[in-house]
Amino acid sequence: TGAYVALADAVADLRTKGALAGEPLKGSLAAVSVGIIDGEPRLDLPYEEDVRAATDMNVVMTGGGRFVEVQGTAEGAPFERDLLDQLLDLAAKGCTDLTAMQQRALNT
Repeated sequence: TGAYVALADAVADLRTKGALAGEPLKGSLAAVSVGIIDGEPRLDLPYEEDVRAATDMNVVMTGGGRFVEVQGTAEGAPFERDLLDQLLDLAAKGCTDLTAMQQRALNT
């Protein structure tokens, strides 16, 4: 997520200097982790929670809200579809918030 900001900043600098024609970036990307801790969906798991998560997922989305990658594992027992939907909704909200932060960082 921070890497996208660095890349977009570098591309803008190269375009300003005339070293790069056109816009090579199609849009932004953001990534989050989500998981189930004590039966509850959680966003952005710290290590202490990640190692005991019943389910752990990584989600990458475009700034436009489209999924690029969804990778998840039931570490303990299988989980129900409604929890998957909750995790994806939580990840989408997290990515939306991160995309807004990226845009603010690039516009300053």
